Amino acid sequence: MEWEAPAVILDVRPFGEADALATVMTEEHGAHRGLVRGGSGRSRSALWQPGNLAQVRWTGRLPEQLGHFAGELIHPTAALMLDEPLPLAMLRAACAVAEGALPEREPHPRSFAGLLQIIGHLGAGAEALADQIRWEVALLAELGYGLALESCAVSGEKEALAYVSPRTGRALSADAAGDWAPRLLPLPPFLCDGTAGDARQWRDGLRLTAHFLARDVFGMRHLSLPLAREALYDRVAELAERDTDG
Repeated sequence: MEWEAPAVILDVRPFGEADALATVMTEEHGAHRGLVRGGSGRSRSALWQPGNLAQVRWTGRLPEQLGHFAGELIHPTAALMLDEPLPLAMLRAACAVAEGALPEREPHPRSFAGLLQIIGHLGAGAEALADQIRWEVALLAELGYGLALESCAVSGEKEALAYVSPRTGRALSADAAGDWAPRLLPLPPFLCDGTAGDARQWRDGLRLTAHFLARDVFGMRHLSLPLAREALYDRVAELAERDTDG
């Protein structure tokens, strides 16, 4: 058995003295694990880094086997982001969420396309955060946990939406929220109006998607939200605090 496709490298872990276990994502094969001979060695470790784009070939005697990966670098995303703390945190968070959330060997072409879009926009820095949060919202929907952000769950109105119920994932207007507002999750406007948002909105967006990712996706598998995703939230929260103080 064999296949070859462009892939995003999601996760790489040492295996033995010089080999590595890698998880990649392709459009057709979804998240897929395999063994990389020499993947932890000096000559190959630059290729097998989370966030890199590579032309990957998987071979295995039977479809259900772990199999082996070989690859050629297409784009060294990880190396290009090393001196860019926020884009690097975004890249690591996106790869960690995809690796932990997506069922293995199940194609999710929209999530793959969205991940490529995130990688392509990292050069924009913080402004790319809005796209990353929208990707997480779309990922939740693709996994069957879509949020209902189009109208108020109480009044049905489509304007002045300000909160999301942490229980149902449905939007609420400020008027409908009333005294319950402190118990609800803020809904950042950019998720409704298509604008770029700002640091405080990105912080609220990351908090919103983190709640449902942690509860419905990772929690259902008895996993915690990836540390890289938590680190991204902390970094953006600091950015929002600096903007508020300024």
